[in-house]
Amino acid sequence: MRIDHSFGSFLLFIVFLSSCNSVHQESGWDSSQIQIARDDFGVPHIFGKTDADVAYGLAWAHAEDDFETIQKTMLAGKALVGRVYGEEGAAVDFFVQLLETQKIAKEKYESSFSAEFKKVLEGYAAGINDYALQHPKEMLYSRAFPVSTEDIASAYILSLAQMSGADRAVQAIFSGEVTVLPSDPNPKGSNAIAIHSDRTESGESFLAINSHQPLEGPVAWYEAHLHSEEGWNMLGGLFPGGAMIFHGVNENLGWAHTVNFPDLLDLYQLQSNPDNPNQYYVDGEWLTLEEKTIWLKVKLWDWLTIPVPKTIWKSIYGPTLVTDQGAFSIRLGALDRIGAPEQWWRMNKAKNFTEWKSAMERMDLTSFNTVYADKFDTIFYVSNGLLPIRKPGYDYTGTVPGNTRETLWTAYHDFKDLPQQVNPKSGYLYNTNHSPFKASSFSDNLNQNDFPSEMNFSKRDNNRSLRFREIMPDSGKISWEQFEQIKFDQKLPSQLAFRTNMQAMFSLDSAEFSDIAPQIQVLKNWDKSAGVKSEGAALFAFVYYYWWDKFDKMKRPFETTLTKEEAAEGIRAAKAHFKEHFGKELVGLGEYQKLVRGDKVLPLWGLDDVIAAMRSQNWENGMRKGVQGESYIMMVKFGEGLPKIETINVFGASNRPESPHYADQMERFLGRELKPMTLDKEEVLKNAREIYNPGKRQNP
Repeated sequence: MRIDHSFGSFLLFIVFLSSCNSVHQESGWDSSQIQIARDDFGVPHIFGKTDADVAYGLAWAHAEDDFETIQKTMLAGKALVGRVYGEEGAAVDFFVQLLETQKIAKEKYESSFSAEFKKVLEGYAAGINDYALQHPKEMLYSRAFPVSTEDIASAYILSLAQMSGADRAVQAIFSGEVTVLPSDPNPKGSNAIAIHSDRTESGESFLAINSHQPLEGPVAWYEAHLHSEEGWNMLGGLFPGGAMIFHGVNENLGWAHTVNFPDLLDLYQLQSNPDNPNQYYVDGEWLTLEEKTIWLKVKLWDWLTIPVPKTIWKSIYGPTLVTDQGAFSIRLGALDRIGAPEQWWRMNKAKNFTEWKSAMERMDLTSFNTVYADKFDTIFYVSNGLLPIRKPGYDYTGTVPGNTRETLWTAYHDFKDLPQQVNPKSGYLYNTNHSPFKASSFSDNLNQNDFPSEMNFSKRDNNRSLRFREIMPDSGKISWEQFEQIKFDQKLPSQLAFRTNMQAMFSLDSAEFSDIAPQIQVLKNWDKSAGVKSEGAALFAFVYYYWWDKFDKMKRPFETTLTKEEAAEGIRAAKAHFKEHFGKELVGLGEYQKLVRGDKVLPLWGLDDVIAAMRSQNWENGMRKGVQGESYIMMVKFGEGLPKIETINVFGASNRPESPHYADQMERFLGRELKPMTLDKEEVLKNAREIYNPGKRQNP
């Protein structure tokens, strides 16, 4: 979004913001009922009398560790990002106002949440507001406070809409590329694996929770343990602004999410009236677009904010944008059902598979593959999604005609309609963002023809799914050590499954391309493993990203085949790059790719789309730094008593550079040395490094 900075006609609209706080008073919450126990790694274990107390304590503890990112989430929910981050933030505010997440939250809040869950959100909001009041210098924008429960709901709606593809739809409309909605060129990655107790040597069920999120930012994992006297006892990961665990484990069960790609959103092209651009044709009549002017408040300097007007529209299909290419509307379930936070909370508190599945059947959580295991010998997988019941006969994968109500869906498939499996004969279930019809052994897999084609679930494999099948035995007992080896495997499969066919890199003739003969030989000898010492991995990584960036600039589809001349071009570029920056023509992956946090720089293993995945970006001095992939990892055994849990987070529990827990897990993360964790309150309190009430911490 570009904004005209000339003053001219905007002169009358200049707004000077005072630095004083808005009216904001302490909540009066009794924090003496809440304990925050920090373990040796600074992970907060929060104990409270009620669930609402725990939510208050979570808000406070997380703010101690990362108040800045939490505020960014809340600013987005309130459409105030432009007031802090200028033009870039105003683009977020435009998106929020286009989707009307604030209005939706206000209209649907009372009917979407139970009275008991509203108390949880009230506790979380009170914790955030009280922390802000006691730490005014940390506030990014004082007038964003107090935060309300409806603001929190708006932020959830925004996040789930984005995960459903709404941001890409808007980008496609603005760019004029709306014939077919583009798939995300950046391959997403997450792993989830469940092994039934019948398949393990120890007779325990195994669960690997292994989402591949960005290492930093608003969707980076934060680890916490939540425990109330009302039956909430859950350990796992959440994002800044989250009031409960998104995936993890409680005393009886656990689950992992991965991103899935069913058709959650439709993009409609309207048939506009050439004589009246505010009208569109539907089933023989001209309807009028709802038109609204919004004002984006954009910070120019610390003391100056200007309001910039923008127009948005709405049709019967949903939020609408009008461009030179036409008028386009967006429709998705994430703007209709807003109860996902309560569904997650009920999943947190479920005591068995029946209760957990009942929570899933609410169908408020709009997407995500989910792999489940428990202590009662149940494993389960579902490719979850709030999927519209669409009228057959239209191509919903592309731009949908917006001139008939036949394409205007109003109902959704029930949970029972989704691809799902429970306790397959193979004894295992897994997902690596690949097809939901390939979640187990070939003999146990679902038939894709049993599901409506309009659901448009992915049919493809990826490198991780192929590699998993190479190393996961379909019979016999699995030891815990084997399970760990599978989870931390870092090899590409024998047949690559990138969207771009890169096989030419491995079939070049050294005689034909003699100037890169040593590099060609390294690739021919490479075992496709992504260890820090691997020269083949570094060479492959360079060429992979070289063409990724080049295709993006060329607007060339990623679904293509690399020619041998293009492969040679990439290898020559790698040779020159390594020579320039490292003084040699071949380097190990750990020399080229780093894990970076503050002043700490360490060699980093991993490639995009290996099971132990890592994506990197250009950094400095010719090196790359990891930005997405292996991040928060949880490994669980379910047997007698409480589950046995090990976890690791890529950096540490705190996002504050001055904290001792800013980067204290890095070495363990790189060495795959997970830390033991427990749900036992007595054990946590006995071994805690510090215990305090919110607002009463002595030595932060």
